[in-house]
Order: sequence, then C-alpha cells, then structure tokens
Amino acid sequence: MSDYELPRAHAETPPLTARLRSTPEDFRVEEILGYDADGSGEHALLWVEKREANTDWVARELAKFAGVPPLNVGYAGLKDRHAVTRQAFTVQLAGKPDPDWSTFPHAEVKVLAATRHSRKLKRGALRGNRFVLVLREVQGDRARAEEVLAEISARGVPNYFGEQRFGREGGNLAQARAMFAGRRMDRAKRSILLSAARSHIFNAVLAARVERGAWDAPLDGEIWSLAGSRSWFGPEPFTDALAERLARGDIHPSGPLWGQGEPPSSGEVAELERELAAANTDLADGLVAARMDQERRALRLLPQNLTWRWLADDALELAFELPAGAYATVVMRELAATL
Repeated sequence: MSDYELPRAHAETPPLTARLRSTPEDFRVEEILGYDADGSGEHALLWVEKREANTDWVARELAKFAGVPPLNVGYAGLKDRHAVTRQAFTVQLAGKPDPDWSTFPHAEVKVLAATRHSRKLKRGALRGNRFVLVLREVQGDRARAEEVLAEISARGVPNYFGEQRFGREGGNLAQARAMFAGRRMDRAKRSILLSAARSHIFNAVLAARVERGAWDAPLDGEIWSLAGSRSWFGPEPFTDALAERLARGDIHPSGPLWGQGEPPSSGEVAELERELAAANTDLADGLVAARMDQERRALRLLPQNLTWRWLADDALELAFELPAGAYATVVMRELAATL
C-alpha cells in the first residue's frame, strides 16, 4: 500500500469529488504562534503574507533586503506555495535599524507588521495553523458529506503524514532507500529523506489500525500521546480515567517514529509495530543506522473549531485549526476526492 492509497476512517470512498486550489485564494493558511512579540531585542518579528511563494525563497529575500546573512532569518514552518499564507519570520539585525519593510520589493509578498523580539524563530515553534479552504466543482452526495463532516468534528481523522512529505510522486522514499544503500546526500536533503522514511512506517502502522477500527481506540500495550505535546506515557492498563481523557481529546493512541532501540509499546501494539517495521526493513534499518531515536506521534487528529458552509451548489468552504505538524489534506481526503 502506497502513501497515496491509505484507508479512510469514515467511508471507504469519500462522498464528494471536488477541485481544491482552483486559485491560491482557495487555500488560505495562517500560523498560530501562541505567543506575542517581546517588543524589544535584536530580532525583527515579521508577520508576512505570501501568495504563490516558497517559504525558503521568502526567507532569503528578507535577508537580502535587510542586508544580513540568510542564517539570520528564522521561521517556524514551511507553508504551501500554491496558497495564500500568513506566517511569522524573524530577522536578526544585530544593532542595525529596521529597514522600511513596506518597500519590500516583491508584489507576491507583503510585510503586514513588524515588532522587535528577543529570539530567533525556530522550526516547529508554533501552536498550530488555521485553514480556510474552498472546494469548487463539487459533485456527490451532499447529505452524506454533511454526515462525514459531523463525524470528523466529533471523532477527528487518522493523523497520516500528507503526500507532500514524500515528494513528487513519492520520490523521497526511493531516494531514502538509495541513501541508506550508500548514496551521499547533503545535510538538508538527508533530513528530508530521514523524515520521509519515518513517515512511511508511521503511515503503515496507522493504516493497519484504521483497518482494525483502532486508530482512535486503544489496543493492548498502548502508548498514549498527550495532546499539544510531544510527551507520551504507557503502557498501562486502560482505566475509566484514561477512557475519559481519550473521550475529551486530552490523550490519543500513538504510533512509532522509528529509530534505534525497541519501541516502548508492548503486547498487540508492539507486535503490529515490529511487523510493519520488518515489512520496511531497509527503511527501519537505515533509520537505526542514522541513530534516530524512537519517538511517538498521535494516531488521531482532532480539527478544532471546524465549520463549513455552502457558497453555492458546487462550492463548499471549510474552516478549521490543526496543531503544528498536522496536514489539512488528510482532513480533506475523508470528505472529497480532489481533481
């Protein structure tokens, strides 16, 4: 099973077909940092809107405009190019005055606000992202679509890594296998390929649990992921207290981000995880050789503040928030097959 053919939780086939990203304005993303600028310091914290622009390119252009090295620019996460996105960047000015950000010379990028801050933004240093997406040319069963949306709101969706994690036509996995077989890669590419290898094993475990109906319910030997955190605990007996925390979304069943050492799970969970790592032994062994550590990721993704409205008979707008590291496309795939 490829990462393009993963099983769905709410219907074997989605109730709708639709076109996503008809225009960049139909895919809007806004970072939720979860904190405010300090108001002082040698970094400029910028709030930037970009349209059809790559995050790395924007960072390089901000450095050039400010007259500082590219390493002086920080950002919390990569954002879709084929979209309208708002995200934060920091630019370390090291005693230099702020340039006139309003004259930044690219029409597709606007600096909306600038405030001084004491620290460089680091990758992953955000609470989540807010999405507003519009599906167009919608066809299918609208009544069933409403039911699926209600199910997603109540139960969430499997927290797969999205297709973009694996590169064009899944090519990152082939490159990861070549790297593990001895091909040299630069540091940045190596990091991308290690992530793709871990993501594939995680998706395989999650897919098996979706097929068992256990992606949002415990199996014997479960490791629990704490919502909004990279922390986890277990295994331990499933109690009424754990059941209550699971029901309110405080904890989620978790799956492996593969690495050296044994997974912390036990029983049925450990058996499944070892079986699927063995089915991808070249990737699993490569991750161990690269000295990646065993980590965990939640199997369940609960979109927050999910709302929807029909803009027309063939146009559906969705709005929701996701934690950092989660993919809007895995929410959409439960609802619609995109053209």
